[in-house]
Amino acid sequence: MLRRIMMPDFTDMLSKAKEMQTKMKDAQDAIKNIEVEGEAGGNLVKVILTGDYEIKAINVSEEAKKETAEIINDLIIAAYNNAKEKLKKKSAEELSKATGGMNLPFDLKFPF
Repeated sequence: MLRRIMMPDFTDMLSKAKEMQTKMKDAQDAIKNIEVEGEAGGNLVKVILTGDYEIKAINVSEEAKKETAEIINDLIIAAYNNAKEKLKKKSAEELSKATGGMNLPFDLKFPF
């Protein structure tokens, strides 16, 4: 008798887990398509970053090009870090949509 009661619950759990897996996959795909722009130095340098954390573009303004190489380097790093923070926030928003607010890791792997 106990076995019959637990079986539907397990089947329901498995079904919900597979649904969550699909939602996570969709969220991961959506995150890959995100692009964010980070800036530094009051828009002297802009970095466009994809959802895979790959740099798509670096734009250095003419005004920034008048600076030393060290300053330009620092501005690029700051713009990248700004974009990275924006991407983390957008990625978390996408995952939150998929998980209904549950804080699951982005790279969660299901065993099926």
